[in-house]
Amino acid sequence: MARYICDICGWIYDEALGDEEHGFPPGTRFEDIPDDWECPDCGIRKDSFTRLPD
Repeated sequence: MARYICDICGWIYDEALGDEEHGFPPGTRFEDIPDDWECPDCGIRKDSFTRLPD
C-alpha cells in the first residue's frame, strides 16, 4: 500500500491505515478518495499530495 504526503504541511495519508476519523477505513486507496477531499490539517486539495517512495 502507498503513502502520500501533503506538499504544504507534511501530513501523511497511509493507504494501509486509512483515515477513519474522516471516513476512510484502512485499505482505502488514495485514488479512491474524492477529488474534492482536503488535507485534514491544512485544507489543501488532494492534488497537492505527492506519493512517497515505497
